[in-house]
Amino acid sequence: MLEPVKRQMAKTKKVVAVASAGGHWHQLCLICQGFDNHELCFVSTLEGLDAGQERVLVVTDCHRKQPLRMVQAGFQLTRILQQEKPNVVISTGALPGLLAVFIGRMRGCTTIWVDSVANAETPSFSGKVAKRFVSLWLSQWPHVAEAAGERYEGSVL
Repeated sequence: MLEPVKRQMAKTKKVVAVASAGGHWHQLCLICQGFDNHELCFVSTLEGLDAGQERVLVVTDCHRKQPLRMVQAGFQLTRILQQEKPNVVISTGALPGLLAVFIGRMRGCTTIWVDSVANAETPSFSGKVAKRFVSLWLSQWPHVAEAAGERYEGSVL
């Protein structure tokens, strides 16, 4: 699972990793364990999450039926990306992660979407949207990746 992500990140040193709390967060932390020699800034939606020695910033949690919260999270993520100036933005979802990779792409970052292992039949809604503009899109299920016309490189769980 990590090899294509590492290839995309070969020349980068600064990474912003974004995921909603829960399973998305757990998968992101597992993926990011392989990012040796990179400066990581984690972003999530729940205060008090642990990412080892790395910083964890918090943004407003939101979903597509909460437009005001979505705008608030978008502004928070824009501010974080302006301050951090990453080369890469990576996410395992959900909507705050989608906003982060979109904003990152608009800022010229390499963007990576790893669809959650929970999406065993079809890509997530956020994953379907992210597929249109991210630099690298991966599914953790081979049949989902094949049906989506994307890549499978393994699973983190």
